[in-house]
Amino acid sequence: MSASTLPDVETTIAGLRERLDSARAAGSTVALVPTMGSLHEGHLALVEHAREVADVVIVSVFVNPMQFGPTEDFERYPRDLDADREALAGHGVDALFAPTADEVYPTGPVATRVSAGNLGGMYEGRSRAGHFDGVLTVVAKLLNIAQPTVAVFGEKDAQQVFLVQRMVRDLDMRTRIDVVETVRADDGLALSSRNAYLDERYRRAARTIPDALEAAESAADRGIDAVIAAAQGVLMGSNEVELDYFALVRPDTFQSIDDDYHGPARALIAARVGTTRLIDTTLLHLA
Repeated sequence: MSASTLPDVETTIAGLRERLDSARAAGSTVALVPTMGSLHEGHLALVEHAREVADVVIVSVFVNPMQFGPTEDFERYPRDLDADREALAGHGVDALFAPTADEVYPTGPVATRVSAGNLGGMYEGRSRAGHFDGVLTVVAKLLNIAQPTVAVFGEKDAQQVFLVQRMVRDLDMRTRIDVVETVRADDGLALSSRNAYLDERYRRAARTIPDALEAAESAADRGIDAVIAAAQGVLMGSNEVELDYFALVRPDTFQSIDDDYHGPARALIAARVGTTRLIDTTLLHLA
């Protein structure tokens, strides 16, 4: 691998802003792909989309302490900046923004935060108090730092995407949010940095998560009860998968759907496989 194909690394806010101010002055549009690193093919799909819609592509790698709870895996979350940089080689990334926590939060956890509201305490937020406030705060900071034309997110984190889109709309931010379809492995499992925690046994068990979503889609023409029963039936087939929640929400509001609802619905699932917590989603149509 030629070193010349590796993206530049910016570690300071001032350095990134100077680079992007120059790019914008030359008439270039900017795309930002926010990540926490441990990059995989799912992230590269976001990068490829960013390359298609903007002239300059920036990938941020920052493991945000504000979105981890006291019992979560902040310390053991995989970090390998050199590997991330190599993964981006040849993909047209202009710079990798990799600030330290002290650079992003120079005085420690910030007092001014973005609230996710009531939805921030539902689904993913129900068992991760303050998680989405931390997500929205750091995304707001990144959008303010980079001021991109477009920011690209993955569909798998559906609740996060909805909240980011709502924040951008509510606060009149000028960045457009693009969402890229979930990338899956050959066995159907949604690509995630946390998949690295799964050994062969738990990897086999984790496949019941996409299988449950597929069963839900197949049952959608029979209504809500059939969808829930189909998904839960698959999940109950594995003793190593502990379901946190399975929910159906309206894509436009992220609120729970009524029993007589017909139309598009987003299925959300979160489950613990061994000690690893995984999420997934799909869009279906309730007949």
